Amino acid sequence: MKNGLRLIAEFHRTPWALLPETLAAMQAVLYRWASGARLSAEEIRAAVGDAPEITAARRAREAQVSAGAIAVLPVFGIIGHRASLVEDSSSGVNTSTELLGRAFHALVADPGVVGIVLDVDSPGGSVYGVGELAEEIFAARGVKPVSAIANSLAASAAYWLASAADEVAITPGGEAGSVGVFAVHQDVSKMLEADGVKTTLVSAGKYKVEGNPYEPLGAEARDYIQTRVDDYYGEFVRAVARNRKDTQTAVREGYGQGRVLGAQAAVKANLVDRVATFDQVIGDMQAKVRARPDARAEVPQRSRLAAAKRELEIQNLS
Repeated sequence: MKNGLRLIAEFHRTPWALLPETLAAMQAVLYRWASGARLSAEEIRAAVGDAPEITAARRAREAQVSAGAIAVLPVFGIIGHRASLVEDSSSGVNTSTELLGRAFHALVADPGVVGIVLDVDSPGGSVYGVGELAEEIFAARGVKPVSAIANSLAASAAYWLASAADEVAITPGGEAGSVGVFAVHQDVSKMLEADGVKTTLVSAGKYKVEGNPYEPLGAEARDYIQTRVDDYYGEFVRAVARNRKDTQTAVREGYGQGRVLGAQAAVKANLVDRVATFDQVIGDMQAKVRARPDARAEVPQRSRLAAAKRELEIQNLS
């Protein structure tokens, strides 16, 4: 239980750009893990809302489209930073910004890939690594067409990434937004007291144990956590304002207050550019590429996509 509590405390210290209900589901999984329960990958996926049969169908579609020179990068499920989190079934993380960044970089560099579509269905995740990857996606503008589609959810960190694309579409029944950041602190002192456990922290450094879960959160610690949340929120808002050619004030006072919006409302708020299906986004990109003066008639060989596809395979969610 003690090791589990340390993991949960670290989990709570992380600033999240994530739907709160998803964090609650992840927390429930962690508490079960901390109490000794060992859940299968399928049980964890079910708890956090990831359906393996949908994932398998999308992987098949991805392979088919990529062979035609429009590469599809899946951004599915909960987003984390390191690749190891994807492999650790207790984390609940489905997509690593580290692996996604490698795959994106390979596709941009591959002359056989004429366009990239970010297929997004994610409630968001940790803020770590998201800003850096969003910058890389933004930097690809003018180098190679990049579209993102909320298919059917691009929330928080996932929207941060999607907003960096040349254009952002949303499916008719989709949702996007949840621009915001939060952190969680839990005081477990009463629970431990009921179990007959008293924790004493011996530390050096005034703030070394600040915000620990073994005592109530003090005002000074709360203010510091708020500062961290505000800093990441400011970075999020600045990026979205630039990406959507909007002002920071418009983002903060409009769609940047933490709610998700449905398709039509998202278009009206300038959160996305248009309503479209996934197939329409692919078809429009293919037409745009064919209309370019330098368009190549040949279909690139699969070998040209091998490096990027190896990266995509690492993100296999099944």
